[in-house]
Amino acid sequence: MNIRLDNLTVNFDDRFQLDEINWQLDDSQHWVITGANGSGKSALAAILAGAGEHVSGNLEGVPAKVGLVSFEAQAELIERERKKDDADIMDVISEGTPVHEILSEDGRNPELVNQLVTMFKLDTLVDRSFRKLSTGESRKVMLIRALASEPDLLILDEPFDGLDAHTLEMLQQYLATLVETVPMVLVLNRFDEFPDFITHIAYVDHGRLQHQIDRNNSDAYNELYKLLHLKTTDLAVPAADPENDIPRLDPTQPLVRLSSINITYDGHRIIDSLDWTIERNQHWQLSGPNGSGKTGLLSLITGDHPQCYVNDIFVFGFKRGSGESIWQIKQFIGYVSTALQWEYKVGTGLRNVIISGFYDSIGLYTKATDKQKQIADEWLALLGMTDRADTPFNKLSYGDQRLLLIARAMVKHPPLLILDEPCLGLDDMNRQLVLALIEKICAGSETSVLYVNHHPEDQIKGIDNYLALEKK
Repeated sequence: MNIRLDNLTVNFDDRFQLDEINWQLDDSQHWVITGANGSGKSALAAILAGAGEHVSGNLEGVPAKVGLVSFEAQAELIERERKKDDADIMDVISEGTPVHEILSEDGRNPELVNQLVTMFKLDTLVDRSFRKLSTGESRKVMLIRALASEPDLLILDEPFDGLDAHTLEMLQQYLATLVETVPMVLVLNRFDEFPDFITHIAYVDHGRLQHQIDRNNSDAYNELYKLLHLKTTDLAVPAADPENDIPRLDPTQPLVRLSSINITYDGHRIIDSLDWTIERNQHWQLSGPNGSGKTGLLSLITGDHPQCYVNDIFVFGFKRGSGESIWQIKQFIGYVSTALQWEYKVGTGLRNVIISGFYDSIGLYTKATDKQKQIADEWLALLGMTDRADTPFNKLSYGDQRLLLIARAMVKHPPLLILDEPCLGLDDMNRQLVLALIEKICAGSETSVLYVNHHPEDQIKGIDNYLALEKK
């Protein structure tokens, strides 16, 4: 078996589309497809079972006998049974098809069916109507149907969901006995459910196959673990420390209002008569080419630009030039940039890096409270870095440092979090890690996010306001 998907685009009833998939599977490989809910991982597996309308590209080498277990296939079987119920036409009550008939369809090996029925402890249910089974029992029937078909390719979409601990262990052990004879593709959310025999991992996001990883590549595997952890974990953005509360802002006023803003360098106007308002709980993406004024615009907001006082700027309740200090403004802002990362070259442990965000310091020079330590540990759990709480910051990878600095900027829950090109210098995997964390922050806090990048099309779920600057 050698399955090839070459630049394949597949449409699923105009509800979802997989785009430009390039993927190759051979009979010595066993794959897990993973990704967040709605990413397209189940759709990718379904392609191999014949689902979807091929829009463009090629699919070759799929064997004739494919065993499939999925919630969609289960729902189709249940719907088929419902259509058999002709009680509205005939004055009888339909009992539905018994389980043993469901399992004997399509010439399945009867000895193997009986063996699997016993393994799954369904002996007492084979005469019962399929429609009268519980969700977990009907799931077991689906598994037996697929396994007893003796397929050339086995596709299992979340096969362990709804199974008790004993059945789950039994199924994993049985699948391990098929490793030498049947290539498998499993769709799974949880890393801790990946069977030991899995050789490769495919990560799907927004309808695209983003990463293909050999499980033996430990570095790539660990990066993917962190990405999936951020995408799928139930952990929420940790709460702020009530003892380090930022002064309350007037809820009727915007966070930022810039009116007819001009920025000029050496007689050349970079920004000309720009009006921009950032309301509370709004998330913005600011984009534009080099030299379009992105950094200058940010520094007007943070108070670091020398032309602050010749412009009409209202930030966090202050009219610039009315006697406020720069620190009165900065207390309401969390800031992450490549320049900050260059400056943050200390050997402080990861927990203390996050705690330093309470004090806006590089390094920690104040004794942390128990509450601050607790919040920092919650952030480490969210990032999947609990086991590295005392690891020196300067020993981290470039991408992990960026994640820590975003957590540091967010730890005090500032009204405005400014992320100035946070993906600059990151490879694709680390870029997706950072974007996943930003999505988590947008969804789980009252902080307004201002995300700055070069590419307006590089959108983040939760950000629906856009300002694109042009180079003058």
